[in-house]
Amino acid sequence: MKITIEGASEEFAEKLVALAAQHRAELTVIDTAWTVDRAERYLRSLPAGARKFAGLVVLTGEGYAEADQLRSVLGKLNGPTVALSRAIPRGVREGWWPEGTPAPITVVYDPDNPSWQKANAYQMASENVPVFREAFARLYPDATDKIALPWRPEPVSLKSYLGFTDDREEEQP
Repeated sequence: MKITIEGASEEFAEKLVALAAQHRAELTVIDTAWTVDRAERYLRSLPAGARKFAGLVVLTGEGYAEADQLRSVLGKLNGPTVALSRAIPRGVREGWWPEGTPAPITVVYDPDNPSWQKANAYQMASENVPVFREAFARLYPDATDKIALPWRPEPVSLKSYLGFTDDREEEQP
């Protein structure tokens, strides 16, 4: 028998394990929450376009990005979204996170239109945004708002890299 309890507090989980032990039952508590280590592994496993997509949702959008805005920066979203969805089962296969770990970025559709449609936006649960921001800071340790890109000799603004602003000073002749 397998019982899954999601979103339980650590205190509740401890009480449940103690209760099961009193009845000589075997009970395993599996934590499917995103941690900074898991988020960093997830981001590292993504190709550049999908990592940029995640950065737009997490860093620029604070957990929410309009699909049209993403399309204006990335073009078609098929590649990045497929890469995002394939990263979850790959992580389970590789043992990076347990089965049942939710996708960190989910699609938002128009609830009034149940038929096929383009995505309206992409979002991340609010409790995961700081976790993924920290993971991005680990990936780009110079500063949370700066990254060093291999094809540019100087650090550039992360927002600039993601296609929203370019805060570098213009070169003077």
